[in-house]
Amino acid sequence: MNPDWMDFLRQRGARTAGGDAACVLDFGDAGRELAALRDAALVCDLGQFALLGFAGADAQTFLQGQLTCDVREATRAAFRPGALCTPKGRALATFRLWQDADGYTMQLPSSLYEPIRKRLSMYVLRSKVTIASRSDAWARFGLAGPQAAAALRTALGIAAADALPSERGIVEHQGISIQGLCGDRYLLLVRPQAAAQTWTRLAQVCVEGGDTAWRAATIAAGEAVLTAATQDQFVPQMLNLDLLGGIGFQKGCYTGQEIVARTQYLGRLKQRLFHARMDTDTPPCAGDALYSADFDGQATGTVIDAAPDPDGGTRLLAVVRTDSAATQTLHCGSIDGPPLSAVTGPAAAAAT
Repeated sequence: MNPDWMDFLRQRGARTAGGDAACVLDFGDAGRELAALRDAALVCDLGQFALLGFAGADAQTFLQGQLTCDVREATRAAFRPGALCTPKGRALATFRLWQDADGYTMQLPSSLYEPIRKRLSMYVLRSKVTIASRSDAWARFGLAGPQAAAALRTALGIAAADALPSERGIVEHQGISIQGLCGDRYLLLVRPQAAAQTWTRLAQVCVEGGDTAWRAATIAAGEAVLTAATQDQFVPQMLNLDLLGGIGFQKGCYTGQEIVARTQYLGRLKQRLFHARMDTDTPPCAGDALYSADFDGQATGTVIDAAPDPDGGTRLLAVVRTDSAATQTLHCGSIDGPPLSAVTGPAAAAAT
């Protein structure tokens, strides 16, 4: 995070962690931020995500051979979710990808930025592609909540006649790139010189928030964000990327494609991404195991992420065996651990 920008946010009450690569945890009242996520509008700094840029004549061809999504569908008007996989088809990172004036930009967690950059750089070889950070070129803001769209229009002066982006869409407004995310959320890319002014305008109609509230919004939207604790464990379909436009089944070969295609056309997918709740105020950690009585003491699922629920307790995303999710009570940490409730998923019917 830019030190000047970090100082600006701290002067407004932001609590941060992570030193020079600081992440805004909250603005001192996490309960108020979660309530705004449920009832109003929240604006969050997204410095915990990095931007990785790809430029050069071969950028599209190069990315097409590495990523699960069809890169041709990532344009200046629409982004695509996707994953980078190992040759065995296991996802190392999930991301959003879009085209811009300089080539393509990928957003992914800052904690995975350097290992993913290094891995992709290994495959450049003779391709006319350069891979470099674009994080300093843009401030990243997230808006969430049922009043997020109205707040965005008010703060930025967007007329009612002008359309906001639909899900996976991108529009430009006075130099600000606005992306429509699922679940009443928007991503704003703002030039650094306009960041403070834009944030101040948004804060007049939104509650200021941090990573805790944004993760709660992301979990509610069913978006699986991999971290070091959960990478290299799941084929992309287990993260529901096939349902979200994140896998191009007609695009041709890419790293891990054979396993991904075999899972889709020949195999029976036994695990899927599910929502769940826990009646505890202490969220589990990404990578924590889930257990059920039908699996003889072995883990039946893995927590992808968890955060406080605005209505109390904890909400989480987990990859779980579909048969166990449908018929068993799931427990966190051990078979005697806290039980999960309200286990639901968009793929529940199709996955069995």
